[in-house]
Amino acid sequence: MIFDIITLFPQMFSAIRDEGVVARGIKKSLLSINTWQLRDFADNKYRSVDGAPYGGGAGMVMQVKPIRDCIAKIKQKKPQSTVIYLSPQGEKLTHKLALELANLNSVILLCGRYEGVDERVVEHDVDREVSIGDYVISGGELAAMVLIDTVARQIPKVLGNSASLNDSFAQGLLDHPHYTRPEIIDGQSVPEVLLSGHQANIDAWRKQQALKISQQKCPYLLKK
Repeated sequence: MIFDIITLFPQMFSAIRDEGVVARGIKKSLLSINTWQLRDFADNKYRSVDGAPYGGGAGMVMQVKPIRDCIAKIKQKKPQSTVIYLSPQGEKLTHKLALELANLNSVILLCGRYEGVDERVVEHDVDREVSIGDYVISGGELAAMVLIDTVARQIPKVLGNSASLNDSFAQGLLDHPHYTRPEIIDGQSVPEVLLSGHQANIDAWRKQQALKISQQKCPYLLKK
């Protein structure tokens, strides 16, 4: 899978390109990340890509032409790329959506800054808007990294152990509790069932705990 990222801060993506699950996926040639500096598509000597908003108001708005030209450049080689704008107005990034996006061959991620992008880009150049939550961050770069990480996990063979995919939300519930050595620490013990060696009882306990935790923390999951 190919991620092409349009951004004013391409250096930020070294955080996931060089470390962790995404980096391992890149080393396995299962995915790739290309960053595109939007200022390279500016048509002025100051490399400015934003302008004051019509109608007044605070902040600046990212202009149509640099974004449109950058998208066109990327699509010269990957015409079927899906353009996703990271926006607080978009559909929520969920496990279901991550699975859907993982089936795509190439994605263009547009990272907004300032007050966002000119609405004409959203209307005519963007295929989908995606939000990572009901809050605002300083730009789309962090949101793009979250999207890349959660989608990359769903690509076959990116994770070393496919069983690792059976975590929160994969089965419609939150994950069950996990424990490791030592068996007792500061008077706190590992639940006896996990030490029993009886796999059926362990599986039943884990399912019960997943239901309990989901009811306490995300009851809407049980309603689904």
